[in-house]
Amino acid sequence: MACSATAKIVQPPMSINSTRSPDKSDTCTKLLRPSAFLGSNKKLFSVSKTISPFSRRSATVVAVSSDVIKKKKVESNPVSNLLVTKEEGLMYYRGKMFGFVHLYNGQEAVSTGFIKLLGNRDCVVSTYRDHVHALSKGVPARAVMSELFGKTTGCCRGQGGSMHMFSKEHNVLGGFAFIGEGIPVATGAAFTSKYRREVMKEDCDDVTLAFFGDGTCNNGQFYECLNMAALWKLPIVFIVENNLWAIGMSHLRATSDPQIWKKGPAFGMPGVHVDGMDVLKVREVAKEAITIARRGEGPTLVECETYRFRGHSLADPDELRDPAEKAHYATRDPITALKKYLLENSLASESELIAIEKKIEEVVEDAVEFADESPVPARSQLLENVFADPRGFGIGPDGKYRCEDPKFTEGTAQV
Repeated sequence: MACSATAKIVQPPMSINSTRSPDKSDTCTKLLRPSAFLGSNKKLFSVSKTISPFSRRSATVVAVSSDVIKKKKVESNPVSNLLVTKEEGLMYYRGKMFGFVHLYNGQEAVSTGFIKLLGNRDCVVSTYRDHVHALSKGVPARAVMSELFGKTTGCCRGQGGSMHMFSKEHNVLGGFAFIGEGIPVATGAAFTSKYRREVMKEDCDDVTLAFFGDGTCNNGQFYECLNMAALWKLPIVFIVENNLWAIGMSHLRATSDPQIWKKGPAFGMPGVHVDGMDVLKVREVAKEAITIARRGEGPTLVECETYRFRGHSLADPDELRDPAEKAHYATRDPITALKKYLLENSLASESELIAIEKKIEEVVEDAVEFADESPVPARSQLLENVFADPRGFGIGPDGKYRCEDPKFTEGTAQV
């Protein structure tokens, strides 16, 4: 069976297949003893034998490798290794952003590699690191930053905050703070696509991407939805952003079998493990998984093994992880690696990349300024969009929301 950007599951006999004709450079099924990351300096889709000192895995996995990541020394300049600037770091602590803010540093290749292959009608369901997924799907930076600031100009009018991004226009179906709760929503969206196509006879080939972390994969909702998606061949891709740590719990300590991708074949769908810090590798796997879903051939489970460079959130002192482990993964920064790949292959010049970075800084600065100057929500907005009827608590005898009473914030005991 021919395959190019492929990874094939031996049991059950299902695979991620390409329609391209084979040639001598193609490599199909590759089984190996796994490492924490499966990148190598070899040709695309070749087998890597690099073993990470932080891996305890022993069983075989399916790997897709590329030469994007190469061995390189950690820069000696400590300033260049900082993950945020002073201004960025102080933004949260100055009280501009409220609640917990969960950064995405180190995981950028996953969001970019998958979401940039989608159309506007395709759906994305995210977690509490949803601001990057929203940006990747096309939600304007101003709307995302304003939501982080809790302002009315945010994509949820300031009511979602950092963990609950939503955009009907861009089919971002929400960020979910409780692990696992977004997976049934994504499964329902995929069912809607199939129903419209097969029952309503509409021209619908929409695909849904469900993003979640390694800690979620021990929850019942995950297994129930894998079963339903495989049973009904739903157009969905389940994407595990395995950053190896569920808040402060190591993935290797919390899971009886840490190879999450193997749970896919158990339900009759392809399961793929990919280096989630290599955007080109992620993109190749994403192409195949999305194509399978769009053709109506069912779901795929993709385990993107990545690493967050910061603590679980900005409020996390990050004292539980070994400094040597963090230093090991810091050398594999996906943005730095892609930049190096572009330069080495003459795909871009240094001046072009500098111009792109400058443009990004301008977009971010504009978004921050816009969000900072935007108005905060009125107190009358407090009880909007709740499912329960607020009468008896939220609405007073005069028919107005009690939160409109200037004394409302003094306490609610008398209410």
